[in-house]
Amino acid sequence: MTADLSQLVKAYDVRGVVPDQWDEALAELFGAAFVEVTAADAIVIGHDMRPTSPALSGAFARGAAARGADVTMIGLCSTDQLYYASGSLDLPGAMFTASHNPAQYNGIKMCRAGAAPVGQDTGLAEIRTLVEKWSETGAPEPAATPGTVTARETLTDYAAHLLSLVDLSAIRPLKVVVDAGNGMGGHTVPTVFAGLRLELVPMYFELDGTFPNHEANPLDPANIVDLQARVVAEGADLGLAFDGDADRCFVVDERGAGVSPSAITALVAARELARNGGRGTVIHNLISSLSVPEVVREHGGTPVRTRVGHSFIKAEMAAHGAIFGGEHSAHYYFRDFWNADTGMLAALHVLAALGGRQEPLSALVAQYDRYTDSGEINSTVDDQQARTADVRTAFATRENVTTDDLDGLTVTSPDWWFNLRPSNTEPLLRLNVEAGDEETMTAVRDEVLTLIRRPPR
Repeated sequence: MTADLSQLVKAYDVRGVVPDQWDEALAELFGAAFVEVTAADAIVIGHDMRPTSPALSGAFARGAAARGADVTMIGLCSTDQLYYASGSLDLPGAMFTASHNPAQYNGIKMCRAGAAPVGQDTGLAEIRTLVEKWSETGAPEPAATPGTVTARETLTDYAAHLLSLVDLSAIRPLKVVVDAGNGMGGHTVPTVFAGLRLELVPMYFELDGTFPNHEANPLDPANIVDLQARVVAEGADLGLAFDGDADRCFVVDERGAGVSPSAITALVAARELARNGGRGTVIHNLISSLSVPEVVREHGGTPVRTRVGHSFIKAEMAAHGAIFGGEHSAHYYFRDFWNADTGMLAALHVLAALGGRQEPLSALVAQYDRYTDSGEINSTVDDQQARTADVRTAFATRENVTTDDLDGLTVTSPDWWFNLRPSNTEPLLRLNVEAGDEETMTAVRDEVLTLIRRPPR
């Protein structure tokens, strides 16, 4: 019977419930298809701490080796550690993780050599087609000479590469609380931070894919409550929260207040531009604060606005030769990290910036946090297109208002802007509003929500 992969293969990765939606047999077919589509004679594989990850990654390796590819297994790692391995070894890679999803989920993030993304338009659709075909007809014929499977340690080299990109040698002593959420940050942080002038206060460093303390998604305010309280209780200089596969990092200041990922994007952009002589392109998605392109221009750089989603950011990074890119979701991309995202490198930049000054983090980031925003607000709607059209009609004729359709509907005035984007998988509209003050932001937010949430005609 042909496997139904419609709910398993997403826009950027493979993700679903194990064993209900996929299992080791399908993982083996994915391994074979990955080698077929990438034409790889060697690949690298890593996995997170989920209970199902070792078996699924092992099955993927068997499928790849059967097709003749030599497989390097780097074992437990963060997603950005897998990207490091793909980049430094110049091999296609596969990371077994479901990021912040609950324990019963697992997935595969795949990339070509040099950490180049594999998404729907860059190979993932072809991989899905092969897996569906082989699930019905049986596995493909094995190669005349199967590949080998060997183990390799990369954590030490990964840490050394990151530390070569940020100078932390002269920072003042800092006390930092890190919430790993029982995810892969508990594996990478001790090695990366070793020897730095940091007093580390670890929270939930035990690797546990059942997430016994809280969901490993720091963008949900409920999941950083423990970190916020601990930063204040410890009198720490800052807090860092990583998601399950530790490719995203969220920052908390000394007061326990969350720091906007846009402010972190602006801060890191300023530092990366300084490293590059005040020249370079910085990519930001259209949900990022207006402070990001403002700061980029002030520091001599060129901002480029793009759609939401890591495949778009990475494509624009490559197309423009950009030095850095950031998203509102706390994904940060670096040219010197093969255009891939690494929350750890962004965290090191924050530590370096704070450690080079005497002021607290709240004062440091204030210069990069210039506007008031609503955060992302989701609304369930009966008709995404019709509700979006209602909003467009309501604002289109107003004076000094412009609209664009780069990703959903963006409406901009001199004093505020908002973006309304449809979800690709649910009957939702996602609203983000930003303005110069709270009163204006609230008025625009409430007007748009009234339009999209009114009863059907």
